[in-house]
Amino acid sequence: MKPHEEWLFKAENDLESARILLKADKKLYDVVVYHAQQCAEKALKAYLAEKNSKIDKTHSLAVLTEYCAAIDNDFLSLKDAISFLNPYVIMYRYPLDELMPPKKDTVTALQYADTVLEFVKRKI
Repeated sequence: MKPHEEWLFKAENDLESARILLKADKKLYDVVVYHAQQCAEKALKAYLAEKNSKIDKTHSLAVLTEYCAAIDNDFLSLKDAISFLNPYVIMYRYPLDELMPPKKDTVTALQYADTVLEFVKRKI
């Protein structure tokens, strides 16, 4: 497998994991939104890998999108998805004020992750 294919493989697994967890009997919304964010992150890194661009060790979807947009300005169209998903890399991962996102936000996160992944696959 080429490096970008490995990133896509992991992104697709994160998305599939999120879908399965959303359907679970137990509410695992905190884990679903985390995997949604991870899907988008790995998809963006797949694009950068395919373009032989340096991949920083960052979890910031905003930063990764800027790198992708420097290559292809169309990535700026992902702004809403990126802004929504970006906080989930740490939000709900630790016991702070809120332990669980609402189901509505969880479903939206999953939709946005799918949007980012499909966008990247079309670009590759």
